[in-house]
Amino acid sequence: MPAGSSRKRERQYEHIKESQEERGTPTPRAKEIAARTVNKERARSGESKTASKTSVRDPKSAPERGGQRSHSGAKGPTRDQLYNEAKHRGIEGRSHMTKEQLAKALGR
Repeated sequence: MPAGSSRKRERQYEHIKESQEERGTPTPRAKEIAARTVNKERARSGESKTASKTSVRDPKSAPERGGQRSHSGAKGPTRDQLYNEAKHRGIEGRSHMTKEQLAKALGR
């Protein structure tokens, strides 16, 4: 946790980290998710010195959003994510494909 964090934020961090680990998330990733979530909440409540516009002006908090921006929602994975999967599978011509073409080539 960043210096100057409150006990509440430390408890929140531990709760999120443990919850992620119970879901099977590797410990380093669970720590990252917890830190990002807590830092965003600190920014929204004015506890941090700097904050991005989306952290402060977003009408929904991270828990309220529930992963809406995790690239698994309505729009699905990004083109780069599809490209990397196509590269891993060895699909030819992937560098010239659009997002839709990559999705089709991957069977999505």
